[in-house]
Amino acid sequence: MFRGVNGVNIDEKGRIVVPTRYRERLQNDGTRGGVVLTIDTEERCLLLYPIAAWEEIENKLAALPSFNPAARRIQRLLIGHATETEIDSHGRILLPPLLREYAGLSKLAMLVGQGKKMEIWDEGHWQKRRSEWLDEESNSISNLPEEVKTLSL
Repeated sequence: MFRGVNGVNIDEKGRIVVPTRYRERLQNDGTRGGVVLTIDTEERCLLLYPIAAWEEIENKLAALPSFNPAARRIQRLLIGHATETEIDSHGRILLPPLLREYAGLSKLAMLVGQGKKMEIWDEGHWQKRRSEWLDEESNSISNLPEEVKTLSL
């Protein structure tokens, strides 16, 4: 499981250093450190999956009906942008220029654990969206799904 928020620097070649605790999990899943990066279709951030987790999602996406325009759009965006890469010997992964551009990534990024995947956000955009979400939550407790209302934290 990937959890927590970590600030990371993006070097001049577009690489980030994966924090050690995540790196070990990625390397212990049988893929020798391989990961897949793709875009998030609802936010300007990137999604980072261990290869095994991505392959499960890719199989589900590929099984969607190809004559359904919404399904085809999601397939084109998620599978089309999916890029397989390795963690190098220094614990870095390269964020391809097209994906960095999509997410507005430049020098500072946030790596956000989301269970089976991680999200990579531009630091400024993350701070802005996080503030908006916190404001929305404090103003709309009654709009929460029933499943969330039953949780005890």
